[in-house]
Amino acid sequence: MLNRMPLPFLFVILLGTLAFQAREKSRLEEDAVDKSNRPADSVLAGQGASGNWTSDAPGIRHHVTTADLPKPFATASVDNGPHLVSRPAQAWPHVKAGFKVDLFLEGLDNPRLIRTAPNGDIFVAESSPGRIRVLRAAGGADHPQINEVFVSGLEKPFGIAFYPPGPNPQYVYICNTGAVIRFPYQSGDTKARGPGETVVPDIPSGGLLRGGGHWTRDIAFSNDGRKMYISVGSHSNVFENPNENELRRADILEYNPDGSGFRIFASGIRNAVGLAIDPQTGGLWASVNERDGLGDDLVPDYITRIKDGGFYGWPWYYLGSNQDPRHSGEHPEMRDKVLVPDVLLQSHSASLEMTFYTGRQFPKEYTNDAFACEHGSWNRSFRTGYKLIRLPLHKGVPTGEYEDFMTGFVTPDGTVWGRPVGVTVASDGSLLVSDDAGNAIWRISFVGK
Repeated sequence: MLNRMPLPFLFVILLGTLAFQAREKSRLEEDAVDKSNRPADSVLAGQGASGNWTSDAPGIRHHVTTADLPKPFATASVDNGPHLVSRPAQAWPHVKAGFKVDLFLEGLDNPRLIRTAPNGDIFVAESSPGRIRVLRAAGGADHPQINEVFVSGLEKPFGIAFYPPGPNPQYVYICNTGAVIRFPYQSGDTKARGPGETVVPDIPSGGLLRGGGHWTRDIAFSNDGRKMYISVGSHSNVFENPNENELRRADILEYNPDGSGFRIFASGIRNAVGLAIDPQTGGLWASVNERDGLGDDLVPDYITRIKDGGFYGWPWYYLGSNQDPRHSGEHPEMRDKVLVPDVLLQSHSASLEMTFYTGRQFPKEYTNDAFACEHGSWNRSFRTGYKLIRLPLHKGVPTGEYEDFMTGFVTPDGTVWGRPVGVTVASDGSLLVSDDAGNAIWRISFVGK
């Protein structure tokens, strides 16, 4: 095809390519200088301030607001998925001074959500092979002494929860992509002690599609154990095809623990991958992937407190009364009902599991703050995400800011060797982070004063 193009046209393409490469080289150099000169704990505020992987660093804080939103299609929508490589020699995650990162475990197969049992055991969903693994590291050890498959033969398992809440659960609840199953359990079990019982048989099942087909299902119980919450992402990016079945999708569903009492707890949430209960208030929070296709800086992902009966905009609106141009003029009666989330994240970061820090190892100012894994962008020209972030809370209320906590999973040339998915607080107060690109779990401990 190219050899049939006129020479002047080929010359224009070549000049354009060279100019783009020169601009990109200059931008990367400027970002590197900016990063080296930036003081710790600085706040990046305003549109475009969040940077990308070249300027991320532990301690850098971000504050994105609805006033920072560009117009739809201000930039082109791109397909820039990560090129995954093995961890290069000397590559290691970065954390703030006083913290340390160890490689807790490697050799896993697609480790995704990770949760701590009341007795301190670590349960890991290996979603692709369809199994749940249990790990035990007594006394805050750097590596697990016990590593067993708790149950296998599942269908894209993700969410894990222990019921009833408290020190002596009787069941482990597992979210397959299309059902909730529970297994009889006593603290210390490393194998399921009986067959699974299907509690909810008909959760809308997912797929594996770019921009939609969300298959992950997370689960959380209210503190009193009376209600069970299930997150279900949309089937499509923004309901492009009216014939697609979006029934009970882009929602958080509520049930009784036995599967009865169904209702929609909150709606218009494109894909709440992670759910968590606030230890101070007992309120439900969600870590949400927003829609794609509107440009590099639309639409910001978010982490927020979920309001009972709340509507968060999908597919017609986003972040308040901003209407998606692909649904122009549709459902004007919903415009003023759209809630604005608490903490906006850089667009396309792909925010996954979240948790609250309830340990005692980290400094006091971290207590009850939220942490979330940013899996990393595919719909953005310059990569963002690929890190663990911290959300500071003030008396249980989010400040609107978030802080880079663990970074370094992208090489200087933009290839990717790690993608954080799950985060949990270990019994010794360290944080464990699953990485489905490196098939590993990382352990973050505090060793400073």
